[in-house]
Amino acid sequence: MNALIIFLKNPEKGKAKTRLAAGIGEEAALEAYIELLAHTRKTALEVEAERFLFYKDEIWEDEWSKTNFHKNLQPVGDLGEKMKAAFEFIFQSEANKAVIIGSDCGTLNAEIIQQAFDELEEQDIVIGPAEDGGYYLLGMKKLHPYLFENKKWSTDELLLDTIRDMHSYGHTFTLLQELYDIDTIEEWKRWKSI
Repeated sequence: MNALIIFLKNPEKGKAKTRLAAGIGEEAALEAYIELLAHTRKTALEVEAERFLFYKDEIWEDEWSKTNFHKNLQPVGDLGEKMKAAFEFIFQSEANKAVIIGSDCGTLNAEIIQQAFDELEEQDIVIGPAEDGGYYLLGMKKLHPYLFENKKWSTDELLLDTIRDMHSYGHTFTLLQELYDIDTIEEWKRWKSI
């Protein structure tokens, strides 16, 4: 089974897209995030996989239908601990490939996610690199805990640190095309101009 893990923040004013809010205000940032969520939801529904949704604060009754998404709450901890626990949960089910995405990448599409699952036929790990030095997608066939440990999350060193670790552990990997997350007003304008 292919499992698609989606991490999202509950769309609440003042809690989502705070960096973007500094440029366009909290109300506009919330509207922007709701638009990004709609894009992520549409993209996820186009992927042939079991879909697992992980809310940051609480599980909501919302546009994410329980028919199409298994709803969960993100575990406690930093981002690495949360992602590690989510992968552990997924691999305890019948998943033999798992890919995680967030809800900040407006240019991510179903073809790229499908490519990630396809690459896992041959590779141990697949990563979608982000322009800011992080990544927008991470996939694997079994849990590799080191991917989530001793990392500087939300920094421009994350991807390089991760690549160094994969080399050290001798795991095969592939990088997908580079995309960008939408965290700033410049990135928001760039996406809206497409």
